[in-house]
Amino acid sequence: MDLVCLDLEGVLVPEIWITFSEATGIPELKLTTRDEPDYDKLMRYRLDILEKHGLRLPDVQRVIGGMDVLPGAMEFSQALRARTQLVILSDTFTQFAQPLMAKLGYPALFCNRLTIDAAGAIVGYEMRQKEGKRHSVEALKSLNFRVFAAGDSYNDLSMIRAADSGCLFRAPASIKTQCPDLSAVEDYAGLTARIDAFLEG
Repeated sequence: MDLVCLDLEGVLVPEIWITFSEATGIPELKLTTRDEPDYDKLMRYRLDILEKHGLRLPDVQRVIGGMDVLPGAMEFSQALRARTQLVILSDTFTQFAQPLMAKLGYPALFCNRLTIDAAGAIVGYEMRQKEGKRHSVEALKSLNFRVFAAGDSYNDLSMIRAADSGCLFRAPASIKTQCPDLSAVEDYAGLTARIDAFLEG
């Protein structure tokens, strides 16, 4: 049986932290996993900025509530789910993802959880598993699924390489240059073609 694993932000929805950066006027929050390969370092940096500016979980959730999926993402995901199983593998958090999952028709989502204090401040985070995307792909393969994976950031590279097939999707030039072993596509038509070839192979 075949299964497709996709990253969430940058693939199906806009980057949450970039959107929040633009909404708050804090340019430092634009840094994402497309820029920083060390996820723990990136999250500590983000949490320090939130604390400095007195921003809490409800502030981030209000911005997320106004976000929509990327143009064409809903149609792409619906057509994909009509053909095969889709699992979203993301390093986002359950407290962020729910409104966006609703707009995508609630595909399966594996992600992480924020630690929130009584005042609603984000004081930490719990990773479901270190390198959870790669481990998820490997676990699915151990259940005799054939897995296709795609994403756009440093934290997607190991899952793409662990999958039976996969590609980069709208990845920045820096990542494409560093990863000549991975093919890259720039739109849903290209991604659909790659997935179709995998499903038919």
